[in-house]
Amino acid sequence: MEQNKKMAVGGFLKSQALLLVGIIIFIIFGLLQHSFFTTANVVNIFRQIAVIAIMGAGMTYAIIGGNFDLSVGSLLSLCGSVVIVTTNQVGQVGAVLITILVGCLSGVLCGYLCGYLHLNSMVATLGMMNVLQALTLMYTKGQFVSLDNSDLPIVGLGQGNVGIVPVSVIIMAIFCIVFAVILKRTVFGHHVKAVGTNSETCRYSGINDNKIVMLTFVISGFSTAIAAILLAMRGAGAQPTMGLGYEFDVITAVILGGADLNGGEGSIYRTFVGALIIGIMKTGFVILGMSVYYQYVAECIIILLAVYMDIRASRKGVKK
Repeated sequence: MEQNKKMAVGGFLKSQALLLVGIIIFIIFGLLQHSFFTTANVVNIFRQIAVIAIMGAGMTYAIIGGNFDLSVGSLLSLCGSVVIVTTNQVGQVGAVLITILVGCLSGVLCGYLCGYLHLNSMVATLGMMNVLQALTLMYTKGQFVSLDNSDLPIVGLGQGNVGIVPVSVIIMAIFCIVFAVILKRTVFGHHVKAVGTNSETCRYSGINDNKIVMLTFVISGFSTAIAAILLAMRGAGAQPTMGLGYEFDVITAVILGGADLNGGEGSIYRTFVGALIIGIMKTGFVILGMSVYYQYVAECIIILLAVYMDIRASRKGVKK
């Protein structure tokens, strides 16, 4: 009986190791700077990670499917600019629909290149990253764009609160829960994992692997569009380079969450925890007054360690 309890505790600690790491990091920053423990700071951390977590949910599908989407940062810039400009031109509902359409179309193009033409996803989406950034600069003429009326209800998506909880955090929670259920409980979710594990076997089993790959990129594009709306509305405006570097944070969150770089394995919940750790670290570095250059170094070290651990785990799995 006692041995079973020990095994259960050991299993729980192993399954929640990433969350425990996040809690430890949070406590360390709190001990170094007591203001880190305030309610306002905790709310701010969750507000900051909403964009990364939502994009990370979509990226999780792409990575589980055996691909990377490096274009999400530039797509974030484009969608953010589109939602601001179109809100001024056609209104709030039309702007949201157009922005989502732009995100999905980008996903369709990336998905076609990788799923049907079988191009390497890193090469294809790297090219798309440059194309989308160029389109953003042309669309905005390289200028900051802002809402003509910052009192519109849509601004509440980025700035509003329900009690002390930001609306963006509520949207993030709903988004991650829905995407987690789809991944774990639906046929499509199982197909994504199967394609990421072995696409050739799936093809022989009657699964349209090309279509599945395309849909994972569409999901990534859709997620980025939603995140762009929240980010743009947070400041009621958009810089043409506002998404610069977000692709790195998003991929870091997914990899920290234990997604297999070769595909077939990943979790929306663990991606969320990975995003939370990034948010804690970024906020902690700022509060401690650490230079942004050192922040980049720290993030780089984290992702390298995560990749190393992923490779180690994969090799152990092969040996077994």
